[in-house]
Amino acid sequence: MKKEEKVSIRRNTTTSANDVSIFKNDSIIEFKNVTKDYNHEVVALNKVSFKIKKGEFIFLVGPSGSGKSTILKLLVREELATEGNVIVNGQDVANLKEKDVPFFRRKIGFVFQDFRLLYDRTVAENIIFALMVVGATEREIKMQLANVLELVGLTGKENYYPNQLSGGEQQRVALARALATKPSVLIADEPTGNLDPKTADEIFKMLVEINNRGTTILVVTHAKDTVDKLNKRVIALSAGRVISDEKGGYAGYDY
Repeated sequence: MKKEEKVSIRRNTTTSANDVSIFKNDSIIEFKNVTKDYNHEVVALNKVSFKIKKGEFIFLVGPSGSGKSTILKLLVREELATEGNVIVNGQDVANLKEKDVPFFRRKIGFVFQDFRLLYDRTVAENIIFALMVVGATEREIKMQLANVLELVGLTGKENYYPNQLSGGEQQRVALARALATKPSVLIADEPTGNLDPKTADEIFKMLVEINNRGTTILVVTHAKDTVDKLNKRVIALSAGRVISDEKGGYAGYDY
């Protein structure tokens, strides 16, 4: 996600830190009438509302400039909403103190289109790095490393470097790294954009399996055929607004 110009924020004053309890329900993510604008001119999101329950698998779709990237930035508190509330794991992100933001982000796994691996480190070292950041013990690192490598089908390749792997295998490493810290939510931003169709299908099958084990999945994608085939809930955006939110395919919208 590209960095946006820093702007002044008009925070919603209707919700205080003491009001967070009202959001404690079965939703792991909630957007409540969220608007995001830049310099009061460019409106990236316009009164967007939706809820994502624990354990759901969601596709977020829409054309370029529809607001998908802005939603992701708000979710990880890279930016703040101009108006409205963004609640993740029962926490209104606008009420987070700066010192708490890194700890908040550790509960969210992120997988990118371009993998973003450390190419001077092995598969194992990429995963171990993520575990060390969250303060895992040596025993926890050993156990979790083995678990995630098995989950993504890379057992035996822990000593390979990323440039020795195919694109699909590199994305599996990225998945393993994201899952190693046991996040409550996994966000995949165009995870198959650089992969061939067969490999892309394998990655999506893996995401479905991860979801079946209880992790909430949010996937941003333009892969229309995959969205139609998997028949999951789809939130469709256009010009910063939610235009469709239902289970099924692309809802007839051609992106």
